[in-house]
Amino acid sequence: MLLKTFGWSFAVTVIGLAAAAWGWGWQAFGVVLILSILEISLSFDNAVVNAGVLKKMNAFWQKIFLTIGILIAVFGMRLVFPVVIVAISAKVGPIEAVQLALDKPDEYQALVTDAHPAIAAFGGMFLLMIFLDFIFEDRDIKWLGWIERPLAKLGKVDMLSVCIALIVLLVSAMTFATHAHQSTGHADKSSTVLLAGVAGLITYLLVGGLSGHFENKLEEEEEREQEAEEEAKKAGKEPTMVGIAGKAAFFMFLYLEVLDASFSFDGVIGAFAVTNQIFWMALGLGIGAMYVRSLTVYLVRQGTLDEYVYLEHGAHYAIGALAVILLVTIQYEIPEVITGGIGVLLIALSFWSSVRRNRAEAAEGGSSEEKSEVTSGV
Repeated sequence: MLLKTFGWSFAVTVIGLAAAAWGWGWQAFGVVLILSILEISLSFDNAVVNAGVLKKMNAFWQKIFLTIGILIAVFGMRLVFPVVIVAISAKVGPIEAVQLALDKPDEYQALVTDAHPAIAAFGGMFLLMIFLDFIFEDRDIKWLGWIERPLAKLGKVDMLSVCIALIVLLVSAMTFATHAHQSTGHADKSSTVLLAGVAGLITYLLVGGLSGHFENKLEEEEEREQEAEEEAKKAGKEPTMVGIAGKAAFFMFLYLEVLDASFSFDGVIGAFAVTNQIFWMALGLGIGAMYVRSLTVYLVRQGTLDEYVYLEHGAHYAIGALAVILLVTIQYEIPEVITGGIGVLLIALSFWSSVRRNRAEAAEGGSSEEKSEVTSGV
């Protein structure tokens, strides 16, 4: 099971590291390895959240996510995206941007750094909306009840998450962007941050809204499937889980790709702290992205999210932390070890809480069985 799920990731790792060592030497080998680990640590929460969405899809769309989706994730976000940033910032064509990355890597890095406020605002707003919509929803299972119960009550107010997100964006643009302009003397990025943040918000509402719309359209079909499953159980047959398909699955797939793009922002930008060689960066981040994809599928097939019920909570708290960090990096530089460490810590805590919960329930189940035996014996 493990080899089947992570087989392609292992193969890509060997090929990628071998290509780096053969093409550019042992220094490139070390840099690519470091970037792979960086991407995995920064995107572990991405895998947990992806698994929560992917488990709703049928087998066909899960396979699409692993094939076409990985091409978009690796080549789109880890290779094309940095080039597009430079092309837009420098107002040059994509080919010229690649030549700039190859011939003048320092200038290429400076252009990407200059575009960081817009990237941080877009990605930060998208991730913040994911966190807010999660935390404002009233759920049966609560991890940090003292926080989640009052927020769930507040969540009954319509459009509260959008209002809070816009307030956060406005504050970020008026403080971080303006202070960055005053301290560095560079051009004021307030309007850029506002526009990029609004674009991130619109992207979330559009993709998430369309996905939810088509998912709701299939409610009647899912009800019929449930009835068929119940009939199959009565007939002594094993029911098969079909999962969401069609237009709903397509927009959920689109949602997953935009989500992965937002998660990869910090990895792509953080990679420039390690190297400004675009192909080293693409290899390292691409290898890491493969493991994130494999981990997502592993979580779905093993039913890990159902067994460890707080993992999804921890991942969404990590998303909220990452959203705040992205917005703060408009002015301040935050080491990647902090960004990745916070996410890993929150997920580790949620996993530990899940284990404790499972043990407590098992103990209660055992004690109740003992009581029933004693009662029946009396």
